[in-house]
Amino acid sequence: MISNISRRYARAFFEIATEQKQIEQYYNELDQFASIISQNKSLSDFLANPVFEQVSKKGVVESLIAKLKLSAMTVSFLKLLVDKKRIDVLNDIVTCYRQLMDETLKRVSVNVKTAFALSDELRSSISLSLEKAIGKKVEMTVEEDPTLLGGVVIGVGDTLYDGSIKNQLNNMRNLLGEAR
Repeated sequence: MISNISRRYARAFFEIATEQKQIEQYYNELDQFASIISQNKSLSDFLANPVFEQVSKKGVVESLIAKLKLSAMTVSFLKLLVDKKRIDVLNDIVTCYRQLMDETLKRVSVNVKTAFALSDELRSSISLSLEKAIGKKVEMTVEEDPTLLGGVVIGVGDTLYDGSIKNQLNNMRNLLGEAR
């Protein structure tokens, strides 16, 4: 559950990015920084823990920023999050920012699960078909899941299209179970 505070910070930073025509650059920088924090549990715990002083947290964040090539605006935003004691909700802010960016750029993230690896030609065909059906540019992630047995499961936002053989067999099993 993403808080309203995270949404407000994301929207404010997104509006600045829109004005400066740096929507994707700022997203990539925020995402890069958030990934570093989330990959290091002790760092994440340190930043989220209210016991540690803001000065210490700001020092750690500044040393991380120094190692990355971030724009001045992103640096200011990250320092603001530390000052306002909101750095612990950075992942939520990144998620909200991504949603705003995708809406503005008319993009959608699609997760495709298949039982077997897809050829490049088939990937392209699925992507084009989805773009026509949805009316937005598709950013497709493909996962292999041998438990599906065959077919494909496509997740678009909150909607799941399950055309897997596993699902069809389960449906048949349920129908036969009801027929008894």
